[in-house]
Amino acid sequence: MLKSVLCLMLILYMTMSGRKGAKRYMREITYTVALREAITEEMENDKNVFLIGEDIADFGGVFGVTKGLLDKFGRNRVRQTPISEGAIIGAAVGSAMTGIRPIAEIMYVDFITFGIDQMVNQAAKLGYMSAGAVKVPLVVRAQQGCGTCEAAQHSQQLEAWFMHTPGLKVAMPSDAYDAKGLLKIAIRDDNPVVFLEHRLLYATKQNVPDETWTVPFGKAAIKRKGKEITVVATSFCVHKALAAAEKLSGKIDVEVIDPRTLVPLDIDTITESVKKTGRLLVVHESVTQCGVGAEIVRQVMEKCFRSLKSVPKVLGGASIPMPFSRVLEEKAIPQELDIIETVEKMIKE
Repeated sequence: MLKSVLCLMLILYMTMSGRKGAKRYMREITYTVALREAITEEMENDKNVFLIGEDIADFGGVFGVTKGLLDKFGRNRVRQTPISEGAIIGAAVGSAMTGIRPIAEIMYVDFITFGIDQMVNQAAKLGYMSAGAVKVPLVVRAQQGCGTCEAAQHSQQLEAWFMHTPGLKVAMPSDAYDAKGLLKIAIRDDNPVVFLEHRLLYATKQNVPDETWTVPFGKAAIKRKGKEITVVATSFCVHKALAAAEKLSGKIDVEVIDPRTLVPLDIDTITESVKKTGRLLVVHESVTQCGVGAEIVRQVMEKCFRSLKSVPKVLGGASIPMPFSRVLEEKAIPQELDIIETVEKMIKE
């Protein structure tokens, strides 16, 4: 009798936990697969979504994100281009103006400079200049960052450029869950979105739900709760910050926040954390000078200056072209040990 009751209870529990709304983590996927799933699902749901870029068709993209999509959707919707970023972004902007939803892939963000006029002077401004009559539902995906010794022309992080341009939205997911959820929202957006992916994240894995999901723009994620210091980190630096926080566990209680999107920026989540901890450290790989960290510190200073127990700090990249040498490359950007040492110093202030 008791055995039958226990079996019945187990069946009821399994049924309840499988209902809609229950959070179920059933599979592990890479960042690359997460991006591919997002693109596939949105292309299946909307025939106006198409891909354009270098090596994205037969080769499947230099980082494998578009692998298999040519066979699934055909060459009309997976458009291979010559090596011309100006042509890629120009064609994408023009097609977006007609109501089609292009996803343009730029192999290295460094080369986005060839299409910067189309992005900054056209895509970002057409909605405003037409009083909303023209929409530009465009996503520009670009790989950026360092860690693979590709030197000065292939290792930049340029998010501050786009954050500085009114009319562009900017997303920088740090894990597979956010990558898929944010990309789906970006594709559905009627405004141009710059979607930046760090090259070292492509192979990272994460457990995710077995059903589809989205992640809203303008909502930061508290990746780790803490009470003594707020560390705001972007992209791959989120992983460095979490590793540093774990090593400091038991000694210093660190809260780690990932903005996920820089435009729109969820400054409210950041300021609420700083009001609690009294300290702020911003960590990113891009150059410190006039960077994302400077803007976050500015807004925090304006909103919760009196809550601060120490001067806010920014750990960012050195103001130099990225060196080829691995030793010098590592010195040029914040590392886990740098975060640990900076946090310890700030707590003593």
